[in-house]
Amino acid sequence: MKRALVLLAGFAAAAAALLAGFEAAAQDGTLKKIKDSGSITIGHRDASIPFSYYDDRQQPVGYAVDLCMRIVDAVKSELKMPNLKVNYQLVTSANRIPLMANGTIDLECGSTTNNLERQKQVWFTITHFVTANRWVAKRAANLKALPDLKGKTIVSTAGTTNIKQITEINAQQNLGMNIISANGHPEAFQMVETGRAVAFVMDDILLYSLAAQSRNPKDYQISAIALSVEPYGIMLRKDDTAFKKVVDAAMVDTYRSGAINAIYDKWFLKPVPPKGLNLNVPMSEPFRKVIANPTDSGDPAAYK
Repeated sequence: MKRALVLLAGFAAAAAALLAGFEAAAQDGTLKKIKDSGSITIGHRDASIPFSYYDDRQQPVGYAVDLCMRIVDAVKSELKMPNLKVNYQLVTSANRIPLMANGTIDLECGSTTNNLERQKQVWFTITHFVTANRWVAKRAANLKALPDLKGKTIVSTAGTTNIKQITEINAQQNLGMNIISANGHPEAFQMVETGRAVAFVMDDILLYSLAAQSRNPKDYQISAIALSVEPYGIMLRKDDTAFKKVVDAAMVDTYRSGAINAIYDKWFLKPVPPKGLNLNVPMSEPFRKVIANPTDSGDPAAYK
């Protein structure tokens, strides 16, 4: 009997050690980094309304930021750290991927396109918006089709898929466009306002936001032609399976619980701070399909 108890105790100890080993393995990478530091760092943008931007108190707010806060809550629960500190780090289109790869940020909460090329450097969680690559120009310019841009000066934001794509189209179709880059979306739009460029190529939802904030919104027109489909995703480090599992579960729960509806309405169908801008953009059919069948695909064909 005594020997049986000793054996039983030995099995229990071995099982406990095995379980501890599994838990330690599950908390490698980003989860371990967060646990050891007692904090999680959110990368955010300063002017990607309504996804990620500064309010009038210089606090990061937006649709993507709200979704990231739900992920943070899931991380707190996973690590049993209710008092986990949240740090914010401003990022740009050009530096967001390097800052993710080098460990400066743990989540990137902005308006970042998930595509197959970027998946070689970073991972993405479940898609949280589906947009398209278009251009904005003054109505008076009458730029309705790609040939209308031939030989003209076009601007896009540095470090984006948009500037890469319009550069490729320019070469393929021999359009002879002069393509210049801006450091941020507001700067690029201002170039169109001031006549330094005739069109700004960017994700349509961001163009609608910038045009709505301009002095004369009716002066601008966004192209009916879409150059590509752009699924947005929250970035995380590549090859971090344990962290992605927590992040994806939080996003899927947001969709299946119906919580996504109130979050979406808050940022796209109601006035948003600081100026009470209402984009009035109903949820698209491609995004409704994502909510019904969550995906992190970087293939545009998955959203048609």
